[in-house]
Amino acid sequence: MPKRLFDIVLAAAGLVLAAPLMLVLAAWIKLDSPGPVFFRQERVGRHGRAFLIHKFRTMRHDPAGLGPQITVGGDARITRAGAFLREAKLDELPQLLDVLRGAMSLVGPRPEVPRYIAFYPEALREKILSVRPGITDIASIEYRRESELLARADDPERAYVEQVLPEKLRYAEQYVDAASMWLDIRLLWRTLRVVLTH
Repeated sequence: MPKRLFDIVLAAAGLVLAAPLMLVLAAWIKLDSPGPVFFRQERVGRHGRAFLIHKFRTMRHDPAGLGPQITVGGDARITRAGAFLREAKLDELPQLLDVLRGAMSLVGPRPEVPRYIAFYPEALREKILSVRPGITDIASIEYRRESELLARADDPERAYVEQVLPEKLRYAEQYVDAASMWLDIRLLWRTLRVVLTH
């Protein structure tokens, strides 16, 4: 399975190279606000199997998980360290661990929470969930400023479900239809270029 081998090799190399930075970020998160370093949340993965995604925590610790499941620009829950991590996309680094354990791929449709999977059209749901979800994909690049877009909406969650989610599904379907190693390499390069140039 070339794609799986590709994921393992790059994710392992990425973790080794990023380890010093991740240690510094972890210390900053702990010093900046009380709570754990990592944020874990249930997402829906390949074939509809649930898994816990890992990110660096960017919001105030909420053990009850009562806040909304989407984030808009200027969300009061975001910490000082979290604002930087989100802007630089460094909060996604721990997902390399999810790639190593097989729950995710480097490239693939972004995994959603169960609440929003319910809005997938049935035929499209099966198609998109036939592949491992990824750290990055076409929609991640095109909707990099999603939180700012939603912040301008009167009802951010409704805007997400009715405007953003259908576009993300369209991009996800395009990825599944055209999936190849070369497409993954191109999307990884585009993602790195966007993050580094920003």
